[in-house]
Amino acid sequence: MNISFENPDKVNGLLTITVEEADFKDTVEKTLKDYRKKANIPGFRPGMVPMGLIKRQFGTSVRYDAVNKFVGEQLYKYVKDNNIQMLGEPLPSETQHEAVDLEKPAPYTFVFDVAVAPEFKIELNGKNKLDYYNITVDDKLIDEQVEMFANRFGQRVNVDSYEADQNDLLKGDLRELDAEGNTKEGGITVEGVVLGPQYIKVEEQKNLFNGAKAGDIITFNPRKAYPENDAELAAMLKLDREVAKDVESDFSYQITEINRFQKAEVNQELFDQVFGKDEVKSVEEFRNKIAEMVKPQLAVNSDYKFMLDLREYTEKKVGDLIWPDAILKRVMLLNNKDKGEEFVEKNYDESIKQLKWHLIKEQLVSQFGIKVEEADIKAAAIDAARMQFAQYGMTNIPDEYVENYANELLKKREAVDQFVDRSVETKLAAAVKAAVKLNEIEITFDKFNEMMSK
Repeated sequence: MNISFENPDKVNGLLTITVEEADFKDTVEKTLKDYRKKANIPGFRPGMVPMGLIKRQFGTSVRYDAVNKFVGEQLYKYVKDNNIQMLGEPLPSETQHEAVDLEKPAPYTFVFDVAVAPEFKIELNGKNKLDYYNITVDDKLIDEQVEMFANRFGQRVNVDSYEADQNDLLKGDLRELDAEGNTKEGGITVEGVVLGPQYIKVEEQKNLFNGAKAGDIITFNPRKAYPENDAELAAMLKLDREVAKDVESDFSYQITEINRFQKAEVNQELFDQVFGKDEVKSVEEFRNKIAEMVKPQLAVNSDYKFMLDLREYTEKKVGDLIWPDAILKRVMLLNNKDKGEEFVEKNYDESIKQLKWHLIKEQLVSQFGIKVEEADIKAAAIDAARMQFAQYGMTNIPDEYVENYANELLKKREAVDQFVDRSVETKLAAAVKAAVKLNEIEITFDKFNEMMSK
């Protein structure tokens, strides 16, 4: 076996490997002997099939597999041993116009195009200065969180009269009326219909419900109330949409209930619902606990912004790079066969931007000796589980349940990959913050969101 590598312009490599018969002969013979032991060919007892017959039947395919396996192993060994920063996979070279005929005796020569990463060096230390935004936990943010919990643990209660500005909901019975305003015999009757009159767009029909009380009977016209919404009308009357579109009658609506959403009071009951029994015993403690709860979430936002700024800073520091465009486009096309060349041309520049950041990040990870352990992945999954529960106001979930949910997340390959990436980013952010000079900037959550939306 002989292998050589040409890399004249540093990014476009040409790897040539010549394979001799001796390189794969033993593998072929061993494989064929194994085939002979297992072959089930009519007229021959197991293990007694003539080797000549085995070679005629399986020789070519076994030879093909052995050569390709050997070439693959040697190619990747050479790349590793010679520290070639290969991008993607090696591709059969476009300079080799004829396919190698493996039915002929060796030697066989294979030529591969190799995309090589551009050379650059990036290191970060105290000479580098980066902004870091510390998001403050101000009263406004805490007020918003208190309001969120009060709404989340609120409930609907019955009230005596309807008020549109309170977003009240009515419940009652609908009965179709005849031309004289009497209940139509054999007409449409629907019980327990829930209405939100404030959502009726036709003012004339909406105003009929103003000041309504439980027990009142309101006469209105559903078709006039929802003139361009057959679906709403059909759902209300529990009719097929095609049938509902022909309904023009007035209806009586006898109100049986009026209910209004009532936020939870900020008291001990709410404290217990949010943080567990007697964990918090005053409004001040409640607000302090909320502040403690949101700080880690805000830190995640700060680190996210920091990583965006780090990317921009390092990309500028590295500058423009030369890429093996032709080979990379071939690799991209092979990975997106169903999307074609137009897709490659449209998305190539963005893929190069992502690749550049990936290579920068690899060097930084190496510089700071960052390694992701199993415990880091598990911790990332637990953090993700807690954040998901927190989104629904579930802040006092027992650790056992959180861990069980995290374990379920870890069963998904895509989720594991995300947790690995998250762990790397978390550790990298911490390492870079410790290494560089930080220009720390205090900022409110509102100002931070405003900045991020630009």
